Amino acid sequence: MQAIDSQRPARGARSVYEPEQAGLLFPQRPVFSDLAGERQYRKEHLVAACRAFAQHHLDYGFAGHLTVRDPEFPELYWTNPMAVHFSQVKLSNLILANHQGRVVQGAHAINRAGFVLHAACHQEHPDIVAMCHAHTVYGTAFAALGRAIEPISQDAAVFFEDHVVITEESGKVAVSTQAGGSVASAFKGVKAAIHQNHGLFTASRHSIDAAAFWFIGLERVCQQALLVAASAIAPVLVAPEKARYSREHVGSEYIGWLHFQVLYDHIAATQPDMFD
Repeated sequence: MQAIDSQRPARGARSVYEPEQAGLLFPQRPVFSDLAGERQYRKEHLVAACRAFAQHHLDYGFAGHLTVRDPEFPELYWTNPMAVHFSQVKLSNLILANHQGRVVQGAHAINRAGFVLHAACHQEHPDIVAMCHAHTVYGTAFAALGRAIEPISQDAAVFFEDHVVITEESGKVAVSTQAGGSVASAFKGVKAAIHQNHGLFTASRHSIDAAAFWFIGLERVCQQALLVAASAIAPVLVAPEKARYSREHVGSEYIGWLHFQVLYDHIAATQPDMFD
């Protein structure tokens, strides 16, 4: 496993993008009066994240799993149902599972690989709120290289010193608990992982919104990296100090959440069946 680490300010800190001028319309982070309201919010945004994955063509049969921890029972997590297309995920078919992979609420089966990988991460890292994984075209292709993302752009800089490359269990279908442990141990203090010969993972200590948007962003960055590589021209990299500056200002958990609100509002307005 190749680790990339650094010291950074507390995640979710106030952003320079929050307007200083009063009275302007701007997405506000929710404040909950009870756990039921927070649970409903997390479930709705999990559904929207699945729908966003469908819109971005991140589906591949039944592969792919998104999870968010329950706010009242942190040993349980909500996830998309097995063998249901991302575009068909809705509130009524979400499932609630424990760290042993047992469904405690919902009618559908759980994805075995999703349980093995996500449950291990949620269990080993109590600070992780949400995780995303899917078998995508560019992320999977880039993962075959077994290398980290270089800071070739501002988009790529948000992952600078904030992701790892996992080589353990590379290319082996992750259906054993051993595989889950190998992936889970890599997620200490980072928001993304590239699992060699497998694909991308993202995790958030903030929200499913941030985990989902940074997954979409990482897939896009992998596409950019492959395009640059195909040009056979060596890229001019962003200098480390500038990459760190960009990461802290446009790569935080809060900014991931903020980006996702654009996607959520569009999906909620155009796909009301998500609330069924």
